[in-house]
Amino acid sequence: MEFLTAMGGHVWSFFGYLLPFLFVLGLVVFVHEMGHYLVGRWCGVGVDAFALGFGPKLWGWTDSKGTEWKLCAVPLGGYVKFKGDLNGASVPDNELIDSFSEEERRQAFQFKPVWQRAAIVAAGPIANFLLALVIFSSTFMFIGRYVIDPVVDQVSAGSPAALAGIQSGDRIVSIDGEAIDSFEAIRRVISTANNGPVVIEIARQGRIQSVKAEPAVVEQKTSLGIVRSRVLGISSSSLAEHHRLVKYGFFDSLSLSGHQIVGLIKQSVNYLGGLVRGREKADQLSGPIRIAQVSGKVAESGIVSLLSLAALLSISIGFINLMPVPLLDGGHLMFYAFEAVFGRPLNRRAQEMLFRVGLTLVLLLMAFSVVNDIVQITKG
Repeated sequence: MEFLTAMGGHVWSFFGYLLPFLFVLGLVVFVHEMGHYLVGRWCGVGVDAFALGFGPKLWGWTDSKGTEWKLCAVPLGGYVKFKGDLNGASVPDNELIDSFSEEERRQAFQFKPVWQRAAIVAAGPIANFLLALVIFSSTFMFIGRYVIDPVVDQVSAGSPAALAGIQSGDRIVSIDGEAIDSFEAIRRVISTANNGPVVIEIARQGRIQSVKAEPAVVEQKTSLGIVRSRVLGISSSSLAEHHRLVKYGFFDSLSLSGHQIVGLIKQSVNYLGGLVRGREKADQLSGPIRIAQVSGKVAESGIVSLLSLAALLSISIGFINLMPVPLLDGGHLMFYAFEAVFGRPLNRRAQEMLFRVGLTLVLLLMAFSVVNDIVQITKG
């Protein structure tokens, strides 16, 4: 009986992680691929298949335009296969293309003008950013966000803030010229600032003064594992007068959401730059296992928290897909930039070789992220 109870608990835990994970990843992937699909249709490209997932088909149907819509067994992505593509990664099927009739060429992706091909490819990541914008701005408008005034409560001894002379009761006005309206904005600006000291304007007893502080890098344990972040060593005020729920209007919500998205992208760029220069560690990269784990935990807080996670994941997927790696959207855009500049596409042999390199890199990254997930979960 105890064995059955334990097994039941594991099964419930499994589905408690799996279902939120499928919802979050499915939403993000569907929006990404729908971006490709809609702009492709607008440009007159034929679509052979729209798939959520990879591998064997579990369910599907074919619409009146000949597009097969299908749900596949491995829920770790998706693809849109345009007419003339060999696969869902938009690798051209050269043998098939060479056999196309004039009518088929008019619908083939590879025969569209370079600007249309670039627009179709870019539409996926752009759709991801728009999804995040919709989720964030809707939350700010209809639910609001808790804002903590940027008033310092405590300053850790020996911290960058203490060394700079920041005191309890000081209000942070700006950092490196960027206005600060909340304690969360302090964290955001510090995390995306360039390495080195930052200039902080503080209000103290009605007077504005400037100080310089060099944020320290600390390791913090989060649901995604160990995360390194830059901190000043200050804490927010616990007084109720400094805490409030704010709902924003339409344009303010869009502006705030845009700033949040740009800040997260800057954070990702800084992290990748630090990774290349050896200042960051690759153990912060998360794969499907930790994303599933986080999805399950976040789902316990409700649908709004789960949608916020979907927005964060959507930004990450949009950003990663814009990397100039062959096979990803950014790699295709790199090829089209070459074509636009030199007036001719990269030759087929070079493209095929680069696609193989891109596939190898993507597979290695996926394998590393899974191993890293297992290592981090084991440590936790």
